[in-house]
Amino acid sequence: MFALLRAFAAAVRTLFCSRADLVLENLALCQQLAILARRRPRRRLCALDRAFWVGLAKLWPGWRDTLAIVRPATVIRWHRLGFRLFWRWRSPPTGRPSIKADLRTLIRRIATENPGWGAPRIHGELLKLGIAVAQSTVAKYMPRRNKPPSQTWRTFLRNHMSCAAGIDFFTIPTVTFRVLYGFVVLGHGRRRILHLDVTEHPTAEWTRIQLRAALPEPPRFVHRDRGSAFEGLGDFLHRLGCEEEVVSAPRSPWQNPFAERVIGSIRRDLLDLVIVLGEGHARRLLRRYAEYYNSTRTHLALAKDSPDGRAVSGPEHGPRIVSRPILGGLHHRYQRAA
Repeated sequence: MFALLRAFAAAVRTLFCSRADLVLENLALCQQLAILARRRPRRRLCALDRAFWVGLAKLWPGWRDTLAIVRPATVIRWHRLGFRLFWRWRSPPTGRPSIKADLRTLIRRIATENPGWGAPRIHGELLKLGIAVAQSTVAKYMPRRNKPPSQTWRTFLRNHMSCAAGIDFFTIPTVTFRVLYGFVVLGHGRRRILHLDVTEHPTAEWTRIQLRAALPEPPRFVHRDRGSAFEGLGDFLHRLGCEEEVVSAPRSPWQNPFAERVIGSIRRDLLDLVIVLGEGHARRLLRRYAEYYNSTRTHLALAKDSPDGRAVSGPEHGPRIVSRPILGGLHHRYQRAA
């Protein structure tokens, strides 16, 4: 009954409306029917639908009487939102210009790599790189720390590695089923092989002779295991100039990791690929491998550089890339040539 009375009142109202009002009312009703014909009308209101009702509200005072799909307050909110977007588009940007993402990343990187640096020092470093930026901007994009700045463990250990060396023995099987013993001395700083030799009978006296030849500048610490060839080595190392020997626990090779690592490299790169004929043959192979390891072989811990430092052979050295075989062709060194 209420719906019938409402329809009758609407019909009576049309008798007193102008033709323009009738056209706009029909347009509003058709637009709402089109929205309701969609599958999800309340979630399918697009920007054109909102713009239609915002414009209709400005042209026709009776728009509220025909609106049924949303509340009138929603249309007013749409209008205010459009007002803000319009003037945001018309107004020029104010305040400081934003800096690029790569510069923000660089500021955070410098602050992370140098925890003791503040904004003035980072700002000075950026000026030396030709980057003009305000010091307050640097302070804004620096990472916030809840704890006092501290160096990383990697930096702490790297600064002490040059004062240490590792020594160890490893076995070498021969073609006649004899067992030889290789001896390696490795400097921890640049992972450089300081000495590499071989013997059939490793004794304490032979080990001392090798260490005297391998350590013209003795390191502060020498890491070793509990092998019988190292017995009584402490007094000799003190006379040689070393301050302390670090003895690993029984059956704990992980406590001398760098020496164990280089022994693994020697096995994978050389000993697993050849048949050793005798002590002289093994000594020649190991010395050639030590030269290759120090001057050519790249190392992960050295940022893909060799222990002795290997120059980059760029395109300016020539267009042709040539290879030089090492250890009979087991490995190669590549460089450019004219």
